[in-house]
Amino acid sequence: MLRFYYNPVSGNARRVWIALLEKQIPFEPILVKLDGDQFDYDFTVVNPLQRVPVIADNSLRVIESLAILDYLEAKYPSPALMPSQPEDIATVRMVEMLVVNELQPAVMVLTRPLMGLEVENQKLDVARERITLVMQFYEKLLDNRSYFVGAEITLADIVAGISVSFLDRVGFSLETYPRLQAWLEQLAMRESWQQTTPPPEVIEAALPNLRKIIERRL
Repeated sequence: MLRFYYNPVSGNARRVWIALLEKQIPFEPILVKLDGDQFDYDFTVVNPLQRVPVIADNSLRVIESLAILDYLEAKYPSPALMPSQPEDIATVRMVEMLVVNELQPAVMVLTRPLMGLEVENQKLDVARERITLVMQFYEKLLDNRSYFVGAEITLADIVAGISVSFLDRVGFSLETYPRLQAWLEQLAMRESWQQTTPPPEVIEAALPNLRKIIERRL
């Protein structure tokens, strides 16, 4: 059976978790605690970069969430989370890459003050500007559709939804983005979304370890 190494407060791991549930793929969940488990020898053998998520499929190890999502889609094509039309594939990729290249780095900057870490005001302003540009793009791209590519959820919605739903925690309001708000409400009704949403007490307990991780990465 496929093994899934994860932590519930990892947004990158949650992408894979949701995809596994949406595609109804049997898997063995393996919790990797963020209090040092990720640096243990046994996990370092699985992923030398010492971070989640990872999937192990027999002798194959796949790291990095987007690579894992592509692997799962290729090996378990039904139900599909990647559309077949070229223009729709391009939409999914655009949404994903904006999360990775623009949204996540900006959110990381806004997270620093919440963790008691110093950051220049100019960097905070630039981060908010980048998030605003991405939200404006997403709002227009959604148009009046339930999801980015129409009536069915895709990898675009999973990858972007996790990051966009976190914005309120860093003080970025979606009040002026009604389509994004409706989209998030749609996602929140899905069983996979509800099952993978970490409870507040789990997030609170993880904050000291998350602070250490952020300090290492920035």
